[in-house]
Amino acid sequence: MPLSPENAPNLGIVPSMSEVITRHLRDAIVAGRFAEDEPIRQDEIARLFNVSKIPVREALKRLEAEGLVVFQRNRGAMVTRIAEAELAQMFEVRILLEDKALRLAIPNMTDATFAEAERICEAFIGEHDVGRWAALNWALHACLYEPAQRPYLVNLIRSIHDKLERYLRLQMSLSEGKDRADQEHREIIAACQARDVERAAALLEQHITGVCRSLFEHLPGRK
Repeated sequence: MPLSPENAPNLGIVPSMSEVITRHLRDAIVAGRFAEDEPIRQDEIARLFNVSKIPVREALKRLEAEGLVVFQRNRGAMVTRIAEAELAQMFEVRILLEDKALRLAIPNMTDATFAEAERICEAFIGEHDVGRWAALNWALHACLYEPAQRPYLVNLIRSIHDKLERYLRLQMSLSEGKDRADQEHREIIAACQARDVERAAALLEQHITGVCRSLFEHLPGRK
């Protein structure tokens, strides 16, 4: 029998070396192991993985598309520094997009939506690995927006969250940052359950604005 997508054996998808390097560098940047404006030495990464520079360049190009890396003339790949004005705009755009997504989603939310949201909240508050906080934070927001049935909109929101992840990790690691996020998430969920669209949207805006304000108060090396 000839192979077709229906009868082909499931051998699993092995990530390419460039994908492995992309994941490694992305995690390192988000975790703060690379500082803003720090160069990423292609030869060092190639030696680390015992590969040529080709998959390293491919990985850096992917990270450039994600906004985590920028190529500068005579300096090579550098970790992106997001200016305060740009950070503020990203949070403004978050409010606009996430407000719309939540408003569209609330009428379509089900008991399964709220059960999943509660599960994520419990996982979030019980998680001690800072590296998992931002991922769980996004999982909760995605859970609340997916019923909107607007995948393009949710993907736009996800792209902003990805660019902000290293800063969100910092903000949530601050004193009471994690506990405050959990409390505000639960208040938003309660408003969604009550089908109170205006209250849910107002709480979401307060939540995002509060995260932005708290982050700006604690950004290291910023004036």
